[in-house]
Amino acid sequence: MFGWIKIPRAVWPVAVAIIASATDPRLYADDPADLKQRMDLLMQQNAALQQQVRQQQQLIEGLNHRISAVEQTAAQHDESSARPEEKDASSDPLAGGFNLGKVNLSGEGGVGLFSSQADGKYPNSEFRVNEARLFAEAPVWNDIYFYGELDLATPENDGINAELGELYVDFEDVSQLWGVDRMLNVRVGNLYIPFGEEYLARNAIDNPLILNSVSDLWGLDAGVEIYGTIGKFCYATAVQNGGINVPDFNSDKSVAVRLGFDPVSWLHVSVSGLRTGDLDANGDFLSALWFGNGFFRSIGSTNTTTFHADLIEGDVIVHLPHGQLRAFGGYAHYGDNDPGVNNARDIYYYCIEGTQNLTHKVYAAARYSQIFVNRGYPIPAEGNFNDYFGSLTTQIWRLSLGLGYRFSDRLVVKAEYAFEHGKLATGDGRNDENFVGTEVVFKF
Repeated sequence: MFGWIKIPRAVWPVAVAIIASATDPRLYADDPADLKQRMDLLMQQNAALQQQVRQQQQLIEGLNHRISAVEQTAAQHDESSARPEEKDASSDPLAGGFNLGKVNLSGEGGVGLFSSQADGKYPNSEFRVNEARLFAEAPVWNDIYFYGELDLATPENDGINAELGELYVDFEDVSQLWGVDRMLNVRVGNLYIPFGEEYLARNAIDNPLILNSVSDLWGLDAGVEIYGTIGKFCYATAVQNGGINVPDFNSDKSVAVRLGFDPVSWLHVSVSGLRTGDLDANGDFLSALWFGNGFFRSIGSTNTTTFHADLIEGDVIVHLPHGQLRAFGGYAHYGDNDPGVNNARDIYYYCIEGTQNLTHKVYAAARYSQIFVNRGYPIPAEGNFNDYFGSLTTQIWRLSLGLGYRFSDRLVVKAEYAFEHGKLATGDGRNDENFVGTEVVFKF
């Protein structure tokens, strides 16, 4: 009639003891003193049982917490193992994507309308697929991963042709062999040259503007890289072929090193050094390192057989409550073995950039960058490549002003106007290269 009354298992011992005690005929003895003694004994037994129940409940709660912690740790490990991360880099191009079993596929790109003055890259105001990149990654074994990038369109490629981007095998946490996390990681394959910090935010989805700095140092080259973090320090160093062509035409190799330091949460500084090694002037012809929207290249006579460049750069990044400041400056020395002429060049460059969030979705950005070269060096920048890659520029500067609207971290619309002016070694000016453009950038 009253239905079932559910009694928790934890209180069963107490209930059984109470029922057993209540039905014990000795409790109904006639002697009041004996009755009181038995009641006191029963109360002590009940108190002991309640204490035992409380201890059991605490033990159960503790076990539940441990199980939850183990499950959470396992989930975090699975998530972090889904793709390798370079701890010295702030960019994360593969966030998201599609999982096909153990393989993660993702992509990013940018499409827009670009226009420039008569001597610029876009004198005819063209619609352009400015970037289109596909990424694939997959675990190989334990902490070993594969990563590949296919570039269908890039700002440097005037056509739409598939090119190999990064492709490497990443041996993560090698330092776990001696019980230290993230101190030593190794990558082998086709890799970005770890020089400076700008290349880490060079892709359209990471760049607050459309153009990059006028120096725009970056490059892809085959080789091996080690990287890691030690406390507040991070580092990356690579030994690579040095030239843009395959096979390698000189046994001397390119070496790049970057050391970063984060003294506080809002400040990051780094210093980088690089030597291209001796490059074959006729076989390699161009270095793998881009500079000024061109390459380091030989400017010697036909008697020149090797050339090289050595660089050093310092970078600073300041994270503000509603924005960010970035600055870098560097020096490059070019030399070759031309027997008849001293072609040595000293090149100085710098850049200052600021980004400010105006609202939760809208931001403004500005960047000023400049290059100085004694006696001049080939620097196409945003000018017509055919005109300026064969000419010697002594100085050039660019001021970029832009606005952007973030629908999300995966979809951004931005616009930019850039002033670009310079001077050739002949004394002629470079005054008709201003750029205006708008772009929709995305990733998935």
